[in-house]
Amino acid sequence: MIQNLWSVSVWFSLRYNKISMVSCNQAVNSENYADFIYRYGNTSLELIRQQTGTNCISYVDEEYVILHAPLDQVLPITLARYSYSSIPALYTLLDSTNMEQSGILPVMRQPGLNTGGEGVLLGIIDTGIDYRNPLFRNTDGTTRILGIWDQTATGSFSMESSRGASYEFLYGKEYRKEQIDEALASTDPLSLVPVTDDSGHGTFLAGIAAGGTEEDTDFTGAAPSCSLGIVKLHPAKQYLRDYYQIPASATAYQSNDIMTAITYLRFLSYRHQMPLVICLSLGTNQGSHDGTSPLSQTLNHLNTLRGVCSVCSAGNEVGFRHHCSGVAAEDSSHYTEIELRTGEGESGFQLELWASFPEVYTIGLVSPTGQATGRIPYGSDNHTTIRFPLEQTDVTVSYLPASVTQNTNLVVLRFQTPAAGIWKIQVYPSRTLSGIFHLWLPAQGLVSPDTFFLNSDPSTTITDPGNAAFPITAAACDHTNGSLYIHSSRGYTRDGRIKPDLAAPGVDVYGPGISSVPGDFPYTRMTGSSIAAAHVAGAAACLYSWGYVKGNEPSINSRSIKAYLTLGADRIAAYRYPNPEWGYGMLNLYQSFLAMRE
Repeated sequence: MIQNLWSVSVWFSLRYNKISMVSCNQAVNSENYADFIYRYGNTSLELIRQQTGTNCISYVDEEYVILHAPLDQVLPITLARYSYSSIPALYTLLDSTNMEQSGILPVMRQPGLNTGGEGVLLGIIDTGIDYRNPLFRNTDGTTRILGIWDQTATGSFSMESSRGASYEFLYGKEYRKEQIDEALASTDPLSLVPVTDDSGHGTFLAGIAAGGTEEDTDFTGAAPSCSLGIVKLHPAKQYLRDYYQIPASATAYQSNDIMTAITYLRFLSYRHQMPLVICLSLGTNQGSHDGTSPLSQTLNHLNTLRGVCSVCSAGNEVGFRHHCSGVAAEDSSHYTEIELRTGEGESGFQLELWASFPEVYTIGLVSPTGQATGRIPYGSDNHTTIRFPLEQTDVTVSYLPASVTQNTNLVVLRFQTPAAGIWKIQVYPSRTLSGIFHLWLPAQGLVSPDTFFLNSDPSTTITDPGNAAFPITAAACDHTNGSLYIHSSRGYTRDGRIKPDLAAPGVDVYGPGISSVPGDFPYTRMTGSSIAAAHVAGAAACLYSWGYVKGNEPSINSRSIKAYLTLGADRIAAYRYPNPEWGYGMLNLYQSFLAMRE
C-alpha cells in the first residue's frame, strides 16, 4: 500500500529517521519540507505513522491526509518515483446593478423573504482579507469574521470535530473573532492580528459574496448578514514551482493547502453550529477534467454532509488555446498530429494527454528543426527522456496506466527549456474504442501567453475543481448586456457531465479594493469567473439562511440549493439549455424563490 506513494528507498529512510511532532509543527510550511497527498480510507492515522515513519500528518477528511517529509529525503520529485495524484497540483487565481440582475436585491426587498444570509458561515479560501474594512463589520463595529486561518504564519493550533475529537493543524495561525474585535478596537489593528491581503483578490471576493451594505456607495454583497470564515493560503513551495516549471511571477497554491483549508472551515462551522457555504475561486488545468482529483473528491465528500455547500469557478481559459482534443486514427500505424507553438523564453511546462479507460495511446515528437522521434514505446519503467540537441531541449514522456490514474490513461510530456517554434505531437492509437483524447497545457498565468495549441478547442476548458460533480460551478457573464464573458471556460466535463451549472456576473464588477493608506477603503473593479462564483456563493448562503436557519425548509441541502438555483436561472429564448457555456442559465435568486411555489 505505501509503495503507491513512496519509493521503497525513501520509505526506509523515513522509517528510521522519525520526526518529532514538535519539529514538525515548526517546519511543515517551510521550504525544507515536501508534501504528499495520501488516500488512506479506513486506515488509522497511527498505522499511517507506522507505515511512513513520520508524525507529520495533516488530516483532511475521512478519505485523505497530507504527509509532510524532509525535502532532502524525498528529492527528486518525478513521476517515476511518486504517483501522479500524490504530488500536489498547483492552482492559480481566476480573476450595483450586478446584484439587481442576479435577483439578489429583490430578495432582500421582499418582506416575506428578507434574507441576507443570517446564521450562515460563508468561507473564502484565497489570498486573505483586509478585515479592517467596514464592509465586514456589524453596525456596532465588531467583526462578522468568526475565524481567520493564516497559513503563512508560524505556529500550529487544534480544533474540535463534531464528535469531540481534536485535530491539529500543523502550520499557520488562527485568529478568532474575539482577537479580531480586540484588534479593531485598538489604534494599531495589524500589531494584534497581522493578517493582510497583498493582492486584494480575497478581499474583493469576500466583498461580493458577503460584504455589508454601504449606503454612501450603494454597495452591498450578496449575503450581507452572514458570518465569514477566511483562509489565507500559503504560496506554493519552491520545490513544486521548480517541478512544474512555472514562471517566477506566477501566483500558485498547492492542492493540499486548499484541502486542509476546507477542513478548517468545516470545523469552524462545527464550532459555531452554523451551515457552511465555501467559495473556491481557484483553478488548474492539471488533472483528468472529470472531477476525480483529490481536491474534487474532497469537495464531493464535503457536499454530502448536512448543512454544507460549495461553489467553484469555471475558469477563464477560453481564448488562451490551452486545450486540444482529437480523434485517433483507425489504423494503429498512423497518427493524429497536434501542433504546439512554444514562445520565446519559455522556461518549461508540463503537458498532459488524457483518455478514457481502456483506451491506450503512445506518442511521437517532431521538433521545430525537424528531428523526429518516431513512435516512443513504453520504456522499462514507462518513462523516457529524449534529447533534442539543436533545440537544446529535453522532453520526458511518462506513460501512466489506468491502475494509477483512476480508470483513465495519462501521458505526461515534460518540456524543459523548450525551443521556440512549432512542436508536433503525433498521437498513435494502441487500443481505442471512441478514439477521443484530450490535451491540456497549464492554465493562464502558469505558462507563457505565447505557448498554445494551433488547433485548439475551446470546449472542455473548465478548470479543476470546477469539474467536480457535487459543487455548484459558476461561469462568468456580463450583467450589463446579457453576454457571456469572452474567456469564461466552457463545458462539458471530459466524461460528458453538465458543467458549468449556471452563470453569474463576472465582468467589470464593482467591489472593495485594498490600500496602503490606513483607514482608506477604496473600491475597484474586477473581471473573471471567480467573481461569478462569489455571487453564487452569496446566493447559496441566502437560501441556507431562509431554509435551514429560519426553518422554512429544514431539510435543504447542497443538492436542493443547486436545484433551486438552476431552476430559477434566467434563460435566453434563442438558446437551448443546458449548454456548455451557460449551463442552465444566469443566476436569478428571486426567481429561484418563485420557482419553489410551483
